[in-house]
Amino acid sequence: MKIFAKNEAETKKYAYLLAQILKPNDIVLLNGDLGAGKTTFTKGLALGLGIQRNVKSPTFNLVKEYRDGKLPLFHMDLYRLEGFGAGDLELSEYFNSNGVCVLEWSEFVAEDIPKDNLVVNLYKNGEHDEWRELELIGHGKHYVELIELFKELLKTREE
Repeated sequence: MKIFAKNEAETKKYAYLLAQILKPNDIVLLNGDLGAGKTTFTKGLALGLGIQRNVKSPTFNLVKEYRDGKLPLFHMDLYRLEGFGAGDLELSEYFNSNGVCVLEWSEFVAEDIPKDNLVVNLYKNGEHDEWRELELIGHGKHYVELIELFKELLKTREE
């Protein structure tokens, strides 16, 4: 599924709507170049989960936990793990803690991530700095169904 966002507010809006249908232990992998909008998307997810605190990229902490919403949000920026892997991070504890896990730069720990997940690819538009293409790919039955539910949610919002 592909959708287009013309600015940061639209990127957050789509993430906010997606958050409405996320379930405990859902895993969202955010892929995109630096500045593609991964943290912006995460901010929208957090708002959709009812988290009011300011969400920042956890680049130097690797993981930031937000537990004040309807579901906990575990925001991981794994950029610093390139060439090292997850090691002793015990990522599986996060994946099974009844929250939503959002991973930026997940390719650096691919072997430690469950095969069933939702991938959100964010692409910059060369002509318009703020425009983003968001591509959602579901791996596993639950995530394929989640995308179908998201399509329906978007359709009802447009009507």
